[in-house]
Amino acid sequence: MGRAAALLAVLLGLVVWYEVAWSVEGWGLWPSILLISLVLMPATFLLVWIALPLWRWRWNLAAGVGLLLLAVLLEQIDAPTGANFLKLGALTLIGWWFLGFFESVSWVVLVALLIPWVDAYSVWRGPTKQITEQHEEVFNTLSIAFVVPGNGAARLGLPDVLFFAVFLGASVRFGLRPFATWLGMTAGLGLTMILATWWDVSGLPALPGIALGFLLPNADLLWRRLRARPAPVETVP
Repeated sequence: MGRAAALLAVLLGLVVWYEVAWSVEGWGLWPSILLISLVLMPATFLLVWIALPLWRWRWNLAAGVGLLLLAVLLEQIDAPTGANFLKLGALTLIGWWFLGFFESVSWVVLVALLIPWVDAYSVWRGPTKQITEQHEEVFNTLSIAFVVPGNGAARLGLPDVLFFAVFLGASVRFGLRPFATWLGMTAGLGLTMILATWWDVSGLPALPGIALGFLLPNADLLWRRLRARPAPVETVP
């Protein structure tokens, strides 16, 4: 009950902010970026942290797909705030379902080492670049928003949300440091936002920051696990 109440309280606070932010006078660039990086992103992913015990729920895929379909419906009837948080929940649950296919922590490490390069190519030269530059409405659908005063927003792609959930769930499943992992990934996302603004680029890939946020706080544990003989892990029922 404590986690459910905390989840509802944080979610309610975010929903209220998203609904009233458009009517607040717009802030300057850097105050808005710092609001996103230091407040809105941590608060949004705090929802994922609170819901973390669900990582092993057997109905994650069905629930995730259901939330995603409901998010599509809400977007069709112009209810973006509800759709935004339903997409967050959907990709989190689907990410935890996907984690069930990882038989050892070495698989997670391999993914963490590879996906930043794939994401960087996609953002700078691949499909993500094409979508963000030529099909903004598609990118809006395939992302979640962090709304600032004046109705501005920064966006994070749905694959980034999915891998955030995968790595956070893996930190529990394989006996790593869950809170340090959450903190590292959240900090990585915030730093990515700040660097993109500082370097004056339209966007930076988010998965490198997420992957480093998983790898660095757990580096010593991961090194020992990779050198040791594989041990049985708890599987998703």
